[in-house]
Amino acid sequence: MDLTRTLIIGNSGAGKSWLARRLAERLDAPWVELDRIHWLSDEHSIPRTRGEAMGMARLAASRERWVIEGVYDVFVRELLDRATALIWLRIADAECVTNIRQRERGTPPDDPRMAAMLAWAAGYRDRDGADGWAAHRQLFEGFAGEKVVLWERGEIIRLAGSA
Repeated sequence: MDLTRTLIIGNSGAGKSWLARRLAERLDAPWVELDRIHWLSDEHSIPRTRGEAMGMARLAASRERWVIEGVYDVFVRELLDRATALIWLRIADAECVTNIRQRERGTPPDDPRMAAMLAWAAGYRDRDGADGWAAHRQLFEGFAGEKVVLWERGEIIRLAGSA
């Protein structure tokens, strides 16, 4: 699989960042988190303007090598033509929720942002719109390049180790 310019999609908590970081290190390529492009603040409450964020995404994808990950269909669609590989992490929603809880240990259980993030991950397969399972399926099916679906953590770990 040619991972020179890899896009990774999937639910929040599926392991996109974990995999992207490891692939980028092994490939000596920049790792780009679409969350950092989409959100202006670290608290994920203030989005950038669509034009500014899209410009940043296009600039990142203009490089010769990269690993870009995120849930945002609108950016991924824009970058697909430059990608050499597409990886879809289709981890069970319940596992994604558990992963978020582990990742966010120390966050107060009544934190409204945490509750929103958990609800977001739990609703991935039922969510309408650009950032849900159906939109990702459509992206994946329409991609003409090399692609793979990873269903469980072990498959993600193996891919990270073999790149």
